Amino acid sequence: MRKRTLGENLEVSAIGLGCMGMSTAFPPFPDKQQMVSLIRTAVDRGDAFFDTAQVYGPFTNEELVGEALEPIRDQVVIATKFGFELEGAIGPGALDSRPDTIRTSVEASLKRLRTDRIDLLYHHRVDPNVPIEDVAGTVKELIEQGKVRHFGLSEAGVRTIRRAHAVQPVTALQSEYSLWWREPRRRSCPPSRNSGSASSPSVRSAKAFSPARSTAAPSSQAAISATPSPASRTNRRVRPT
Repeated sequence: MRKRTLGENLEVSAIGLGCMGMSTAFPPFPDKQQMVSLIRTAVDRGDAFFDTAQVYGPFTNEELVGEALEPIRDQVVIATKFGFELEGAIGPGALDSRPDTIRTSVEASLKRLRTDRIDLLYHHRVDPNVPIEDVAGTVKELIEQGKVRHFGLSEAGVRTIRRAHAVQPVTALQSEYSLWWREPRRRSCPPSRNSGSASSPSVRSAKAFSPARSTAAPSSQAAISATPSPASRTNRRVRPT
């Protein structure tokens, strides 16, 4: 499979596998061991970029990805996300990107993913109560400690991207982008061109929607490193993906 470079030096497979639908959002969920097998088969076929998040489950999706990829950890790139208070939460929980919460979240993700580093750590949703500079600064510290390799933003607005990038380079921007939703291309091309950030669009198949029927399945995501890169919508609270 072809490779892409996100940001300056994060090499990933051109097609990644979004694992959310394997254990959350689209019931009934497949058997866990079948999904472990599916993930490993994807690696055998050249896929080396896997996306999960703490809020998927919550937690169970990271555990699934960690179990599947532990024996082949050095062959793959793992992306996960933070940004919610999930302790005792039903559903996605409240937005929470305070520095202490980020640090605690990352330690917990490392355990669930059975790894010593997160290759790409996304800020899942912008928290209006925490300056983005504080978020980026905290991730920068985690990068310096070797616990995180690269910083990403998900569904962030143009100004937020620029402010975060001034503190810690943003390697990738994740946003929903499909035949149904093309707005990200118009809104975030300028910061992408200036910063060198890449796009890792999600929901490329519009959640497997077709005119005749809608089906749920593990989602794929394409890694696009060329500019202009589509990125994300204006800052607003939306359902996590």
